[in-house]
Amino acid sequence: MMDQKTADQLAHFAKEADRLACLTPEQLDIIYREKWFRLFVPRSQNGLELSLPDGLKMEEALAKIDGSLGWTVTLCSGATQFTGYLPASLTSGIFKEDRVCFGGSGALSGVAKEMVNGYLVSGSWKYATGAPYCTHFTANCKIEKDGQLLMDAQGTPLYRSFLFTRDEVHIQKDWDTMGLRATASESFSVPGIFIPAERSFTIHPGAATLPGAIYQYPFLQFAETTLAVNTLGMAAHFLEEFRKLAARSGAPGLMQQSGQQAGQQLQQLRSRFYAAVDDSWSSLLKNGSVPEHQLQQVSERSRLLAGSSRKLVADLYPWCGVSATQNGTVLNRIFRDLFTASQHSLLNAPA
Repeated sequence: MMDQKTADQLAHFAKEADRLACLTPEQLDIIYREKWFRLFVPRSQNGLELSLPDGLKMEEALAKIDGSLGWTVTLCSGATQFTGYLPASLTSGIFKEDRVCFGGSGALSGVAKEMVNGYLVSGSWKYATGAPYCTHFTANCKIEKDGQLLMDAQGTPLYRSFLFTRDEVHIQKDWDTMGLRATASESFSVPGIFIPAERSFTIHPGAATLPGAIYQYPFLQFAETTLAVNTLGMAAHFLEEFRKLAARSGAPGLMQQSGQQAGQQLQQLRSRFYAAVDDSWSSLLKNGSVPEHQLQQVSERSRLLAGSSRKLVADLYPWCGVSATQNGTVLNRIFRDLFTASQHSLLNAPA
């Protein structure tokens, strides 16, 4: 999946990326070379075309190296996955370029006024991961027609997603958090510009424009699983560093035992999570859809994995001593990253 030399190079620059509050040029060069911003983009568009299980394992591995690294690749490759809902005539041209990165927001904080052949779009959105390197941004907008917001039968506003080029958005450098600093998740806004209809899309299996199975997998569970494996990867990294600390310091047997038990528990949670994902993916490949009970299981195990990973780390952290609270240490960075990630709304739902 990833050779050790590449993993070591990425890890080498993690501290500097945290200091700079963005990924380093060296890390980005590797990401573009390995096409990690295109985990789910089809090979016909110069992507890796990974299955969901394989993509999740790659995201987990990157998050274990560094939280900001894994989170950035996860969110940006999640955005390029939208190529499956946009016209191929548009995206094929975009992905001819080697250094393409999508980012954006799922918040419904924009308005698109319906016009002939397109929309007049305005709005502002927070937390666009990878904003400094994004060549394109995606965002959701409520739809307005003849001065009225369009609603469905239940009175919920109708919305569509939109694709903007970098020169169409304004980026606000407002990402200043305790952790995930190198994700550079800045805010962005669109001041009221015309967007042609071909850059408007709906994220739904029935609206897919490409034949890949990944575009038929429900996006809610896709998002839940990708975020869950980031927490898993960070927790696994924490446990690795915890064991090193215990070995160096000649820690009491109870500390070492606590780390061993946490590792076993995390592995059990990981196995159950991937079993649910694998079952759902197999159903999709075999039947063209995923049964509701399997989707529910994927959601439940994603939340359980994320919540339990956080708890394991929180329980072990007091063993680490004051040195683990010092800025610049690996344990401190992992802790900050993991508990910043915990604030994502999808990870806060009860298991």
